[in-house]
This record gives sequence, C-alpha cells and structure tokens, in this order.
Amino acid sequence: MSLVMTSPPAAEPVTVADIKAHLRIDESDEDILLASLLLTSRMHIETALSLALITQSWTLRLDRWPRGRSLELPLAPLRAVDEVRVKDASAAANIVSAESYLVDLAARPARLVWNNVVPPAPQVPAGGIEIDLSAGFGADGESVPAPLKHAILMLAAHWYEHRDPSEIGTNGARIPDAVSSLINPFRTIRL
Repeated sequence: MSLVMTSPPAAEPVTVADIKAHLRIDESDEDILLASLLLTSRMHIETALSLALITQSWTLRLDRWPRGRSLELPLAPLRAVDEVRVKDASAAANIVSAESYLVDLAARPARLVWNNVVPPAPQVPAGGIEIDLSAGFGADGESVPAPLKHAILMLAAHWYEHRDPSEIGTNGARIPDAVSSLINPFRTIRL
C-alpha cells in the first residue's frame, strides 16, 4: 500500500504573521525560515496523526483488495472518495462504478464498503488498484481545530529556538510534551 499526495493544501493552517506574533518578532528578515518551519510543523503533525488539516488530494495504491467487504481508508477527516480504478492485464486503469460501493465517512477510520458486489480484481501484480481521496477539515485555517493550530505554532517556535545542529538528539531538541498533549485527542485509537 502506498499513499501519494496529488494536490497539496492551498494554504497553511497558520500564517507567517501568526508565528511572528507568537514569537514576538517584528522584522521580516526570517520570514522564509518561519514559513518553512510552519510547513514542516504541519507535515509533522499530519504524519503523526494520519490527518489532513487543509483540504488536499491523495491517491491510495493497493496491490489487491483486503478480505471482507470493506477497506479502511488511511486519511482523516475523509471528505470523499473521488474515484476508484482497477488496472487490467494491459495496465489500463478502468474506473469502477461509484454505484458498486459506498463510502462510510462516519466511521473512524472512514471506509469504502462494497455494495453487494465482488470488487473487481486487478490484473497486474503490483499497484493494480488506485483510489483517489480528498481529505481535510476545510479549505483554509479557519476550519482547522484550534488545538492543532496551536500545536503547529508551538512546534514551529520550538524548532525556531532549537535550530543548532549540535542540539539534535539532546533533551532540548525533542518535541515538547505540550505539543504532544495538544495533538493526543486527535489520535486514532485502535482496539
């Protein structure tokens, strides 16, 4: 299974102006660094939580369908399954009718459930199934929960203060517990 971003978020959940206010910085000398730290912090939190904060598009590639009638989808909050394709023997991707499946957005994690049909089997040994997904809380930072935006600010500020390469691996350079506390309610718990 692989997950590939096909359309990145159009904006960041927090702005350079937000991090500058958080750090009490008035000058614009380090705006490029701050933008990079915000991007890195968002990506770190999204990866840790399997979340998409701002709406973005992804393609999930599978070799074969799992056993059973449903497939758990690895991103949250899932907005839609845009298309499902299965490759034939010539590696041509054929679109699966959306009437063949339903998407359970209420489930955590969301899932694709076959609608009383047998899913079409791919005819290639690897990457024969492609599922286009849209995920995210919304199109801009206003839709992202405040604790996650605050965690991004705190993590970016932490990395701003601890950017000396000699600090890597030291206690001062590790992710602050407060950031972990802010993101923990958004973790998916598996039983």
